[in-house]
Amino acid sequence: MITVGPLAAADRADWERLFRAYVAFYEQDHPQSMYDRAWAEFQADTRMHAFGAWRDGSLAGITHFLTHPTTTAPDDLCYLEDLYTAPEHRGHGIARALIGAVGEWAAAHGCGSVYWQTRQDNATARLLYDKVATYHGFIVYTMELPA
Repeated sequence: MITVGPLAAADRADWERLFRAYVAFYEQDHPQSMYDRAWAEFQADTRMHAFGAWRDGSLAGITHFLTHPTTTAPDDLCYLEDLYTAPEHRGHGIARALIGAVGEWAAAHGCGSVYWQTRQDNATARLLYDKVATYHGFIVYTMELPA
């Protein structure tokens, strides 16, 4: 049985463990202040949002998302920024459940679509993504700004 919903204050340690594993998967490292800022945003639940997925009583996966206006559609868009399932819970529908929950939330909040990105070589994730969404062939560029 999988349940999905907002993260509560008591979920902080489990969330951070999963988010750090997600960050490590992408070969990044961030200071504690970044995790603290993200958690504060999720708890405020105004600009950035987070859901957890629980399986057998433990936090098995997380997702972070936000909405923004767009110039090319009549409705706002929902950007699913992060999605992670703990290795021991993979293959049980956790990521699919999280994506579905974000889609339901976005529809209820007037968004026209949900979109996300992943690395081109993330073949395992793309197997699921190709089943639940459409790949339109866009490539993402990032311009880092000086601090």
